[in-house]
Amino acid sequence: MSDTTPLHRLQRVQELDLNLDRLRDEELNIPDDLRAARNEQERLNNDLEDTEITLEDVDRRVRGQEQDLAGTREQIERAREEQDKNAYDARAQSQYGSRIQQLGERADEMEEDLAPLRERQRELNEKAAALRVQMRELRPGLSALETRDDQRVQDLRDQGEADRQERATLAAGLDARTMREYDMIRKAKKGLGVVEIKGGRCSGCNVVLPVSIQQKAAQGKLPPVKCPSCGRFLIRLDLQ
Repeated sequence: MSDTTPLHRLQRVQELDLNLDRLRDEELNIPDDLRAARNEQERLNNDLEDTEITLEDVDRRVRGQEQDLAGTREQIERAREEQDKNAYDARAQSQYGSRIQQLGERADEMEEDLAPLRERQRELNEKAAALRVQMRELRPGLSALETRDDQRVQDLRDQGEADRQERATLAAGLDARTMREYDMIRKAKKGLGVVEIKGGRCSGCNVVLPVSIQQKAAQGKLPPVKCPSCGRFLIRLDLQ
């Protein structure tokens, strides 16, 4: 059987497709150092985002308590001013003094409550700053790795250019219906749309083929003969 028959040309299309599949798989095979750098960037981004969200909440609480504390201190000042103006006797002085003492104790409690919040605020600001530094330090190395990987991918695509051109030429010489069916079979059957008959069996699914199917496949004509079990196109190479 001539190696220029339509079925042999279709088999060559499959060889090219399988090589292009391999190159595409290699494109997706991200180098370990780049994957590690991306993962580290994602970890830092997530950590910084979580830290900033927590810091925003702490900032809000600090602002609220500082406003309450400022309000209490203003009350103390007003109470002292009123004491100076209106406390003409010991009883009035005592009442104002008691009020001022209560407000002072409240202010002291607010200060105590604010202390751990301010410490937490300081810690979160320091953590966020440290994370930003780590991200800046990571960026040049990651950029270099991304550039190198872009070149790797482009090299793989360049390697496949000759195969893509040859495939297009071969496919143009085959009837469109056969090509459509081949593409559908290949997609459904793990990349193999054309398989060889070996020892009277389909090499795709290993089923024993009737002699009539083997003889028809040996003619190498279109439309291709299909395996009755797996549905792949069959080809005989042992008769070349």
